[in-house]
Amino acid sequence: MMHSIKNYKLILASASPRRQQLMKDAGFTFEVRLKNIEEKYPQEIHLEKVPEYLSKVKASAFREELKADEVLITADTVVCIHDRILGKPADRKEAISMLRKLSGNRHLVVTGVSVTTRTEQLSFSSRTGVFFKHLSNEEIIFYVDTYKPFDKAGAYGIQEWIGYIGIERIEGSFYNVMGLPIQKLYETLRKLQFQ
Repeated sequence: MMHSIKNYKLILASASPRRQQLMKDAGFTFEVRLKNIEEKYPQEIHLEKVPEYLSKVKASAFREELKADEVLITADTVVCIHDRILGKPADRKEAISMLRKLSGNRHLVVTGVSVTTRTEQLSFSSRTGVFFKHLSNEEIIFYVDTYKPFDKAGAYGIQEWIGYIGIERIEGSFYNVMGLPIQKLYETLRKLQFQ
């Protein structure tokens, strides 16, 4: 198992407990480093390119302070439906509204990841189609009030109750929907190791 790459130290720039857990479960040893970064993107950019663009924006905030032996991992996940991005809900009302939009529909989850050193950057996107059954109002309200998914794009976590009872199928990586396409990240880190 690859716990580290070459003589590099892995830095995960994410407060997401799900990303941190996925990294741990994949056997990586890493440090969490955080900054408050405004997630803005040009309006003309195609929706599916937004997460990769934002992963690069997040990386640029750390690049000057990266040491020669450090590899920075930054990521951003968005939920896209009907040519709109659903970000993190501001409150209960918005979370309920988002889940009503997702109910009975297919949506796309896109995660962009950047792997950055002082001298290079490898970036990629991963896409997963997610199919929700028709959710009843009671199911939506129960989920929002019980799980309070305000830190999640699209107001849901696939690994929580709503995923168990509501998702009929997915096309693509399950872990991408959790916020980090760990298999693609592993392969990207291997590329960096053997360059």
